[in-house]
Order: sequence, then structure tokens, then C-alpha cells
Amino acid sequence: MPHPAPSFALLPGADDSPVILHVPHSAREIPSDVRAGIVLDDAELERELDHITDAHTAEIAEAAAERCGVRPWRFVNRLSRLVVDPERFPDEREEMLAVGMGAVYTRTTHRAVLRADGTDPEPLIERYFRPYADAMTRAVAGRLAATGRAVIIDVHSYPAAPLPYELHGQGPRPPVCLGTDAFHTPPALTAAARAAFAACGGTGLDSPFSGTYVPLEFHGERAEVGALMVEIRRDTYMTEPGGPAGEGLGRLATALAELVDAASGPAARPGTAAS
Repeated sequence: MPHPAPSFALLPGADDSPVILHVPHSAREIPSDVRAGIVLDDAELERELDHITDAHTAEIAEAAAERCGVRPWRFVNRLSRLVVDPERFPDEREEMLAVGMGAVYTRTTHRAVLRADGTDPEPLIERYFRPYADAMTRAVAGRLAATGRAVIIDVHSYPAAPLPYELHGQGPRPPVCLGTDAFHTPPALTAAARAAFAACGGTGLDSPFSGTYVPLEFHGERAEVGALMVEIRRDTYMTEPGGPAGEGLGRLATALAELVDAASGPAARPGTAAS
């Protein structure tokens, strides 16, 4: 059954850009047949989308791309993470499964039932997750072939106050949380992000969310693939939950553009030490 919008889009940047701005959680769209498997009523679903969606992050990435000296590529999820979460690996025994938030969510942000117990995730994984993962793998391979490296900058947001599903919500919640990976995040990339977002209230590392997204084909194998997760606290740019963006969006877009420009240069190559 066709869905009303493409499930993802790769938006081209400059031929010589190694950077992919990855925006996995900005959309609210849920195809009608997928909606039928969600037990929430319409009002409850809208409230859940307000909490779970990284609202306006696609707009932040787009505005940043327009400000960059070398335009980055953008890979944008057009469907809600309530369809599938492309950053969860379905065959991995990860801790988010404990709160019903694997590749196919079965619980809400407040730990209520989203899908009935016993729901088979495989049809959604086959229809949405695998094509997304394959396309992202090809996008990274394309940057490697064109430039000799790739830099994935994941653009996310998170609420000012922890939600019940968060397993590490007791930690610091800085204006911008930088998620890092010991193999894929070179020190210079972290340093560039700290410098870029200093004007947005400052940064913290790996709290309340940690790690980065790298397609499995390259994960832990290809040091030429750099990665950094940028988690923006929502009260710095929008009305929570699910409200409009404010003036902070422009500041964040400018900071993200500064990071992209730094990541596009030789200083952020894997293996390069921070100054």
C-alpha cells in the first residue's frame, strides 16, 4: 500500500563536501496502514508526537546548509520515528528495548502501550528500516568515494525536562549535548562543535544521550567515517512540547553551519588531534 510521502530523502550538497547532515526524527507523518497498528486515539497520538518528535530539526539543518561555505549533503527522514526508528538496530540487544523503544516502538515516551504486546516488528523493518539503512549506507559510501572520507552529523533535539522513557535522564542537560564515539569521533570534530555552539549556551558530552550513528557496514571498521551527534535542548529554540520555533533557531543554524564548515576542512579528519 503506498504511503503519502517518500520515507526519506537524500538532498545533494557540494561534490567536494564530506559532510552528511542526518535528520532522522524531525517528521510527524505516519502512513494510514501503520497508524492502524497504533493503539492510541488521535488526541493521544498527537500528544505523543509532540513529545517524541525532534521538531524543527529539518529546518535547522536546511538553514545551516544555506549558510555553509561548502554545502553539505542532507539525509532526512520523511516519516515519524513511530513508524520505525532508523537509528535503532533491530538485531542488537540494546538497552532501549527494555523500555519498548527498539527499531519498532511498542511503548510511548511515558511508557504507555503504543502497539499491542506481541506485535511483529518484521513487516515494518522490511518495508521501512532496511531501505533507509541501505540508502544511508550508499550515501556514506558516496562521500567516501568522492572525497576519501565522510562526516555524519546527526541533528536531534531533546526536551528540557526528562521524559519517563529516558534511561539516563538524571544527568546534565546542557543547551547542546554532543554524542561521541571513541572510534568515529575525532577530537578535532568535538572541539569544533564546542567552539561552534559556545554562543548558543554551551555544550556537554554524552549526557543525557550518548553515542553516534554510523551505518553498520562502516561501524568500527572505517576510521575515514567520522560521526558526531548534536542534541539540541528544545527550550533553546522552540515552545515545548511540539510548539513553534523561535529566534533561537537562527542562532543554532549559524552554529551548525560553522561546525559543518570546520568538519569540511582538513582539521576534522579522523586521527587529527585537537589543538
